[in-house]
Amino acid sequence: MRIVFAGTPDFAATALKALIQAGHNIVGVYSQPDRPAGRGRKLVPGPVKQVALDADIPVFQPLSLKTEEARQELADLKPDVMIVAAYGLILPKSVLDIPTHGCLNIHASLLPRWRGAAPIHRAIAAGDTETGITIMQMDEGLDTGDMLLKAATPIHPDDTGGSLHDRLADLGGEAIVAALDKLQKGELNPEPQNSDDACYAHKLSKAEGHLDWQRSAVELERLVRAFNPWPGTFTDLGDQRIRIHQAEALNQNSDKTPGTVLKRERDGIDIACAEGILRITRAQLPGTRAQSVNDLINGGKPVLIPGQELH
Repeated sequence: MRIVFAGTPDFAATALKALIQAGHNIVGVYSQPDRPAGRGRKLVPGPVKQVALDADIPVFQPLSLKTEEARQELADLKPDVMIVAAYGLILPKSVLDIPTHGCLNIHASLLPRWRGAAPIHRAIAAGDTETGITIMQMDEGLDTGDMLLKAATPIHPDDTGGSLHDRLADLGGEAIVAALDKLQKGELNPEPQNSDDACYAHKLSKAEGHLDWQRSAVELERLVRAFNPWPGTFTDLGDQRIRIHQAEALNQNSDKTPGTVLKRERDGIDIACAEGILRITRAQLPGTRAQSVNDLINGGKPVLIPGQELH
């Protein structure tokens, strides 16, 4: 089959590598335009584009797929199927209809749960114990198309947004290779989604990383894990912003005001929450790198000491 692949970040690059390694005929790769990066703000190709260049696959980077020129460029590739993973551009119906078998999306959740932009992080923050990959037949809706293949994985108690992302990226590569094998054999059986079971994974914002101590320690611990490494979580001590990189919820309670520092020892800094206690084990002070609480204490700065109140 003649395959066109559309994606931009690492998650999609992993799937593209899997397709190449499986020997599939990738006739073109679509990726978002290069973005400036580094101090020099030089244009840098995204991970998917780099994989394509390394494999000598033609790369296309239109600003939009809604123009007649872009649609014709895709049609000229005569794709049998288009694989889409974290591409970042909307595919209008006129584009969805070009490939013989339509467009297949690699989505990082077990649909219909967590449709939308940030399914990995939302699953951790919500306390889900399982997630996975859904290969979906794309339609004009937002992750509403028929489900073609699912692959599940547990969410471990120590999973972060980063660790789960990497595991799902590998699983996505395996799933799309398996789905294409079934497609070629005529064995894919579309299953409509039950929209009554759907929930939406809104795009992440940095502001959401603010730790509200009026919430429970369990909720905050999940948020710390979900938002690691990006966009990160933080709390404020006066005019100082302290970034929290690692924490654990303790099954204890305190009668202190939520946000009060209760204990500062080498195994962690305990903070009172509306319910439970959050033990911070890795943090980052202004102007420094992330460090363990042991190293923070060795630094001798009078921050996060008992009695101080965070907000």
